[in-house]
Amino acid sequence: MHATAVSEVERAPREQLAALQLERLRALVARLLDAVAPVRERLHAAGVRSAGEIASLGDLRRLPFATKRDLREHYPFGLLAVPREEVARVHASSGTSGKPTVVGYTRGDLEMWTEVMARSLATAGMRPGMVAHNANGYGLFTGGLGFHDGAERLGATVIPVSGGNTERQLLLLRDLRGQALFATPSYALRLGHALRDAGGGPDDLALEVGIFGGEPWTAALGREIERHLGLAAVNMYGLSEIVGPGVAVECIEERNGLHVNEDHFLAEVIDPETGEPLPEGVDGELVFSTLTKEALPMLRYRTGDVASLDTAPCACGRTLARISPVRGRIDDMLIIRGINLYPSEIEHTLLGVPGVAPHYQIVVERPSDLDVLTVRCEPAEDAIDRVQLRERLAHALHDRTGLSIAVELLEPGAVPRSEGKAVRVVDRRR
Repeated sequence: MHATAVSEVERAPREQLAALQLERLRALVARLLDAVAPVRERLHAAGVRSAGEIASLGDLRRLPFATKRDLREHYPFGLLAVPREEVARVHASSGTSGKPTVVGYTRGDLEMWTEVMARSLATAGMRPGMVAHNANGYGLFTGGLGFHDGAERLGATVIPVSGGNTERQLLLLRDLRGQALFATPSYALRLGHALRDAGGGPDDLALEVGIFGGEPWTAALGREIERHLGLAAVNMYGLSEIVGPGVAVECIEERNGLHVNEDHFLAEVIDPETGEPLPEGVDGELVFSTLTKEALPMLRYRTGDVASLDTAPCACGRTLARISPVRGRIDDMLIIRGINLYPSEIEHTLLGVPGVAPHYQIVVERPSDLDVLTVRCEPAEDAIDRVQLRERLAHALHDRTGLSIAVELLEPGAVPRSEGKAVRVVDRRR
C-alpha cells in the first residue's frame, strides 16, 4: 500500500499538541459549566467553578468522570449543551437495559466528524477515487453514515450497501470492483468464507484495504480475513458517545497501534478500580474527552474498553498518541475460578492452532459451586482428526489461560454467524 500524506497537526510536536488540547479542554469545561446543569453540579462538587482553574493537562485528575449511566439517567436530551432545535441529527447505541444512549450532533459536529473520518480513512490507506464498499449498517448505528460521509469527503466512490444479504454483497464486490471494504471484522470474515464456499477467491475481487471496527478483534483474525479477501486489514476505533468511528485508526504503513485524533479527542488510560492514571504501555480503561463537540460534549467519559496508551512517535511520521487494539470490555471480562479472562485471549489461542476455523463461542455455566467454561468451535475441514484437534485445543487453552477449558467441536457452520457485531460470550450464570 502507498504511504499516506501526513497533515500538519498529525506530525506536530507533542508540546504543541498539548497546548492545543489544554486550550480546548478549558473551552470544554467552560461550555459544560455554562450549559449542562448536571455536569456543572459535578464540577462544583469537585471544586471547579471556572475553566481558568485548569492550569495544565495534569489537572484532568481534578475533573469528574462521565459514564453511560449519565446518558441513560438524563435520557434522551438532558445532557445537551445546545437547544434541541440546533441538533441536526441523532444517533444511538443499542439499549441493552431498555433505553439506548442517544447522541445529538449539530451541523458543526457533523462537519467535524466528516473531516475526522476523511483523515482517518486516508491514514488507513484510502485515496481519492477508490471504490468503497460500505457493509456497515445505516440508521442509528454510527458506522454506516460515519464511514459514508468520510469516504465521500475524501473523494471516494461510495457503495452504500449496508449490512446483510451476503450473496448480494459478494455480487456487488465483484461487479462494482470495490477497493475498500468497511464492515465489522466478524462480518468481513463471513464474506470471505461465503466467497470461498461459492468457489471464489481473492483474485475475483479488487479489494486492497479493509477498515474494520465495532468490536474487539485480534491480529490473528485480521490475518484470516486478509487470507480470504486479499486485502490489508486495518483497525478503526470509535464509539457513538464520543462521535462514532474516527476516534482512532491504524496507519497503513505500520499498523502498530491506533492513532488518536488528538486535536479533537483527549485520551487517558486509568485503573478501572481506583480511577487513577496508569503509565504508558499498561492496560486499563480508556477514557476520552471531546475537545470540539458542540451538542453533547463529554468530559472524561469512561468507555469500558480495555487498552493501553503510547505517545512515542510512529515510524509513519505521526506524533499522535496511539492506543493499543482494544483487548475487550471491562464488563466482558470473565472471572473464572479467580482468573481474569478476556474473549480475545480465547480467539488468539484458537487461531494459533492449525485446523481450527475462526468461528467460536464461549459458554459459561455454574452447574454447582464452580464455574465451567466451554469453547464451542469448528474444524476447518471435515477430514481432520477431531479427537486430536480437541486435545490440542484444550492443551493450548490451558497453557495460555491456566484454566481447564472444555472444547466442543461442532459441525462446520454450526457456530452462529453475525451480520453485525458477533456474540462471543454466552454467560448462563446470570
